[in-house]
Amino acid sequence: MLECPLKHHIESKNIEDYPSRVWARMINSLSGFKSANLIGTVSKEGQTNLALVSSVVHLGANPPLMAFVLRPHSEESPRHTLLNLKEISFFTINHVAKSFYKQAHQTSANFPKEISEFSACGFNEEFRNSLAAPYVKESDLQIGLKLKEILDIPLNKTHFVIGEIIEFFVNDAELKDDGYIDIETLDSVCVSGLDRYHTTKSLARLSYAKPNKEICEIPLSGERELKPHS
Repeated sequence: MLECPLKHHIESKNIEDYPSRVWARMINSLSGFKSANLIGTVSKEGQTNLALVSSVVHLGANPPLMAFVLRPHSEESPRHTLLNLKEISFFTINHVAKSFYKQAHQTSANFPKEISEFSACGFNEEFRNSLAAPYVKESDLQIGLKLKEILDIPLNKTHFVIGEIIEFFVNDAELKDDGYIDIETLDSVCVSGLDRYHTTKSLARLSYAKPNKEICEIPLSGERELKPHS
């Protein structure tokens, strides 16, 4: 069987051959589709901040942990999200929907700390329950977290922020009996590279994988009902 050769062979040792932004776009594209989320924080003075990230990951369900990556912080290029987290140890993760993805993208602009991306980009702050961080009112899937750890990564001076889920808010219609959340019906978008946004199209839900058991499609509602403990 003949193999089709790749059109380009690009090696990282040749990084200097490319403009920095071209190289960054290429490398950011390699990881494929990533979720688009807005991180909401607030300073001890009450100044809110909103930052678009495409690096949110699930770390575990018990305890319920999520994490994301922040770019390097410096005096010349301050990360207001990082500064706020070190003052107020709570933050929110808010899904970005098709209806406001352009506004979300604008939050990545380099606004001064005294200007909130909420007001600058047309979002509404929403403080709920006892969580000391703002949610994005326009988002239909909102997650409130308490900061657990910030891991500084010496290799490239980025910061890996780990939070424990305290609460989340989702519409009844999207939460299925077996615990699955149908984010596609929320019109949540994803990102490829640094600047291309996508909607999604579902293929199927598949049965739990076990050795010597054939995989089959399962209904959207799940294989069986699983209710929370009373």
